[in-house]
Amino acid sequence: MKVISMKEAISEYVQDGSTIAIEGFTAFICFSAAHEIIRRGIKDLTLCRMTPDLIYDQMVAAGCARKMVFSYLGNPGVGPLYCIRRAVEKGIPRELEVEEYSHFGMNCRYMAGAARLPFFPLRSYLGDELSRVNPKIKFVESPYDAKPIAVVPPLNPDVAIIHAQRADAMGNTQAWGLLGSQKEVAFAADHLVVVVEEIVDESVIRSDPNRTIIPNLVVDAVVHQPYGAYPSYVQGYYDRDNEFYLNWDRLSRDEGETRAWLDEWVHGVKDWEEYLEKLQEQEPDIWQRLSPGEAYSEPVNYGEYK
Repeated sequence: MKVISMKEAISEYVQDGSTIAIEGFTAFICFSAAHEIIRRGIKDLTLCRMTPDLIYDQMVAAGCARKMVFSYLGNPGVGPLYCIRRAVEKGIPRELEVEEYSHFGMNCRYMAGAARLPFFPLRSYLGDELSRVNPKIKFVESPYDAKPIAVVPPLNPDVAIIHAQRADAMGNTQAWGLLGSQKEVAFAADHLVVVVEEIVDESVIRSDPNRTIIPNLVVDAVVHQPYGAYPSYVQGYYDRDNEFYLNWDRLSRDEGETRAWLDEWVHGVKDWEEYLEKLQEQEPDIWQRLSPGEAYSEPVNYGEYK
């Protein structure tokens, strides 16, 4: 059994100065873990992520971060991330170091980390200017055709936190939908916390083995946290709350409003369950509004084992 609470998981695996990756590409973004980190007052973190999104905007606004390693920066479909911008441009609430890559460059760093490779080659930096501002993007001569090829270093976070639909108590994790770099960062990280909507019996996992993207051998802890990725979405469980993203664009422009929101919605509740209760008090039918409907896949025949 690897099932523990969110408080226990964050307390054990995330400390001041840790390098962490809370991954999820548009979907599966574990806001519940980020809020627990903020509530615990953890500082000096290096935050790694493809598309930092609102989750890191909130963590930067709370003063958790020293550095951010990322690809693409913005509130998806809406606009800038104003808290991160204040930190970079004005040092509010503290100075923030940034290290930028392309999406593929970040993914290659995770893949190199997962395979314990010294670097990963890619062609996409041959025609851009990121290497001028990021000295970790280097160029080497290919041993096969003597032409230049860009390389990026491995990325091995101290801890990765990923969200998924379901896992068993040992950590065999299944996910479907837009996966992003979930699998790569899971294998790259020194420690892995999996947060899921459901904990299911091992027989459920065995009945559909190809959906298991993360085996238990790399999982340190499993946290059962329904709606733990809100306001992002989890395929088949709840939709993205676009209103939240639009509201964050408005309030995050002002440092005072941002601080007030953190005080009320993060520091002002004891845990994610209380946060969800507060959401439903404000909007009783929120989960009906975000219901994803039904679109089942076709069954497959794995054949009987004899």
